[in-house]
Amino acid sequence: MRKLLPFIFILMLMFGCKEQEEQPLSFSSQDISEVIAEMTDIMVNDVTNPPLAARFFSYATLAGYEVMAQNDSSRQSMYGVLNEYPKIEKPAGLTGYSPELSALLAMMETAKKMQPSGALLDAYEQQFLDSLRNAGVSVEVVTNSLAYAQAVSIDILAYAKADKYNRISNYARYSPSEVEGTWHPTPPGFFAPVEPYFNTIRSFTLDTCAQFQPIPPVAFSKDKSSEFYTMLQQCQQKSADNLTEEEKNIAAFWDCNPFALQDNGHLMVGMKKISPGAHWLGITGIACKQANKSFSEAMEINTMVSVSLMDGFISCWDEKFRSNRIRPETAIRRYMDTSWKPFLQTPPFPEYLSGHSTISAASAVVLTHYFGENFKYADTVEVRYGLPAREFQSFQQAAIEAGVSRFYGGIHFMDAIDNGRTQGLQVGEWVLGKTGKAPAAEKGAIVQK
Repeated sequence: MRKLLPFIFILMLMFGCKEQEEQPLSFSSQDISEVIAEMTDIMVNDVTNPPLAARFFSYATLAGYEVMAQNDSSRQSMYGVLNEYPKIEKPAGLTGYSPELSALLAMMETAKKMQPSGALLDAYEQQFLDSLRNAGVSVEVVTNSLAYAQAVSIDILAYAKADKYNRISNYARYSPSEVEGTWHPTPPGFFAPVEPYFNTIRSFTLDTCAQFQPIPPVAFSKDKSSEFYTMLQQCQQKSADNLTEEEKNIAAFWDCNPFALQDNGHLMVGMKKISPGAHWLGITGIACKQANKSFSEAMEINTMVSVSLMDGFISCWDEKFRSNRIRPETAIRRYMDTSWKPFLQTPPFPEYLSGHSTISAASAVVLTHYFGENFKYADTVEVRYGLPAREFQSFQQAAIEAGVSRFYGGIHFMDAIDNGRTQGLQVGEWVLGKTGKAPAAEKGAIVQK
């Protein structure tokens, strides 16, 4: 287990005062981030793909948010707001609980039922509860808070089950097209495409998965005077040997490829990397702590970012398997240089749009709404994976860098990056509008930021 949660020291002080009246429990945004970090560790262990990771995060945070909405008049329930979201009743007659503790436990209860290795959260939850008891929290408060969390989690899990993700396994296995210029598996793993049917599941706010369908990609062509061939040449020039140190740093920082493999001389082993959504929720935690957001505020912000991640991935994946465009690595090796390698390993799905560009822009829109246009912060999310922190002057600056990192890495063409950003901005504004956090952007409009 990670270091004990920050509130434990506070609890020990509170309960050491021997006051007649029991003090209310107090938690912070860091405690939410700690649960998300535990979920992320399990996703790294399970090699959870990026869209699916967003799905896990969104339902877990919704469970926590629902508890807060039932106990904080400044938070609105998502009933009647998110697509098909159920009316979840507060457990009748339940007293003597902590809403914040229940929210954290609701996240854990939901995550451990949804994630393949979610049982690993059992030990974390048990240690979490033991630390509370050791700090003097009454058995009644712990027991009732857990009962509340489990009741809400049951309803959220039923909501999750109804999104039809469980039907995807019944669909026909996706086969790469034989049409020239379309996607094919890439080395070194030659993995099958990730989530080709992700656009069939229910979104949270979108009217349809194609609501923000982008303009078509630049058409594939082997003609050396064509626009596509020019983009191909641009990518070819961004080989590992031609990148500046800063470009390499940017590409590595935003890699977030759970499928990356490393040759240790005997066999290919997976490298520990988080998903793009986990990175942006890490940024969310940094911002909430830096701005001293309350627990309730942080619960809302993490939930809105998670919802934007989910709907961003649905939008992006809908386009990926519509345009089904070839990756730079495949095209360069086939038509230009058989020995060429990108700086980053190519992830296993079609090229257009850039998923990083889409979900980074969407997340940045949501975070900018809560923290402002010029929120300066140090992104330390990747430090535990051996990468130094990077400084940003705004969330949009970070989102733009995340997008262009894919060009430096040699895994995306620039139109996929630019148009992915446009789609992400639209999704982010739409999520804020549909949830009542900000005026809705006009449907289908291009949001410039």
